[in-house]
Amino acid sequence: MSRINVVQRDQADAEQAALLDAVQTQLGMVPNFLKVFANSPAALKAFLGLHEIAGSGALDAQTRERIALALAEKNACEYCVSAHTAIGRKAGLSNDEIEANRAGGSHDARADAAVKFARALAENSGGVTNTELLAVRNAGYGDAEIVEIITHVGLNVLTNILGKASKVEIDFPKVELRLAS
Repeated sequence: MSRINVVQRDQADAEQAALLDAVQTQLGMVPNFLKVFANSPAALKAFLGLHEIAGSGALDAQTRERIALALAEKNACEYCVSAHTAIGRKAGLSNDEIEANRAGGSHDARADAAVKFARALAENSGGVTNTELLAVRNAGYGDAEIVEIITHVGLNVLTNILGKASKVEIDFPKVELRLAS
């Protein structure tokens, strides 16, 4: 049971209902974590806006999902691991790749640099080393893509925190967290 109210469409005020309807139209469903966000229409609008803008950048959907999987596992958010496993599969990631992402890497060399950089950002609150920054640059990422990686780290940390704080019910095929290594 969620520790924070999950706003149901039939109990939503007009602003919440309009936002939930927009999500339903776009995704064909309203994930429970967005129903938690709907408690604050301002917070939901902020998340949806950042998510839409960040999704239109230079990073491809697979790289964005790889980052999301790595951070969800690192931050022990079972909701997010479950959601991004399903979304990652839709984006074309194999089961082996998803497992590599959850472990903090990738089988694709370029994506591996992005995932490792994202994990370093999250683990060090942004305080990455020159070596870590150089590694992502040497993999072919320019400043715009590096800023996008940073943006996706922030976006995913936000959703990981919301998922963990609310203990929202998982409405994707459940994926258990890996054992701590």
